[in-house]
Amino acid sequence: MTLQQLKYVVTVAETGNISEAARKLYISQPSMTNAIKELEEEMQLLIFRRTNKGVMVTNEGDVFLAYARQVLEQASLLENKFLGSTVQKPKFSVSCQHYSFAVNAFVDVIREFDADAYDFTLRETQTHEIIEDVSRMKSEIGILYFSSKNEEILTKLLKQNDLYYEEIFTAKPHVFIAKDHPLAEKEAVSLEDLEEYPYLSFEQGEYNSFYFSEEILSTLDHKKNIKVRDRATLFNLVIGLHGYTVSSGVISKELNGEQIIAKPLLVDACMRIVAITQKDKGLSRYGTAYLEAIKRHIAQ
Repeated sequence: MTLQQLKYVVTVAETGNISEAARKLYISQPSMTNAIKELEEEMQLLIFRRTNKGVMVTNEGDVFLAYARQVLEQASLLENKFLGSTVQKPKFSVSCQHYSFAVNAFVDVIREFDADAYDFTLRETQTHEIIEDVSRMKSEIGILYFSSKNEEILTKLLKQNDLYYEEIFTAKPHVFIAKDHPLAEKEAVSLEDLEEYPYLSFEQGEYNSFYFSEEILSTLDHKKNIKVRDRATLFNLVIGLHGYTVSSGVISKELNGEQIIAKPLLVDACMRIVAITQKDKGLSRYGTAYLEAIKRHIAQ
């Protein structure tokens, strides 16, 4: 296995096409194809599945590529330090549930390092995909929550995937409602207060059980249910339908505007927001800065 072979497979994955990757790296297509084949044989795995439309990364290949990218980045840092060569674009990825503080912290990291070029990814996605992304090293960090209802199942799943978690903060449940909602003047609201209003939650795909729900108290019955996939749609429905969702209570006026407010929910429960990472694997400087940024936003 060589660094050159790793560059080949990473470039093919980025372009989705061996011919395009070969042109980009100024190498003939047969030479690149042979180099990738030799690497797959050496590693005893299939990195790419060839199709009529190009190539697709296999599940095994996905894991291999995550390690390959890290090796190339470290090699680039060594070259820059000792040879004065140009550093590759830094890469950093986070997968998270739909939290504004997670987005704010991501912005802080980009501003802090202020690189001329970078390749960062923020995925607001489903709970199961967050765990999968970190286990496959698509993301360095995952952000999700534990409750008394889901903690046993989620910690078991993390252990199975050899992942570690660190608690960032504990929050009492709040409801997000529009500032002109009929309940907006109350200091706190009860489940009975909310009974007639639409309940909004994030859809979890094939893992749509309460263990993977983003919303605490998801086991309760609601007369009116609406499931969505993204935060903008959810907040539009909160405003347009006088709906509500349940979350940590940490809200960003910069990201979500002045129309959404948080009110304490009168229930005996709590949410533990945690960061999940690869076990026994240190964080990059971007990962460390990201968790520090989250803690700053929570403190504020």
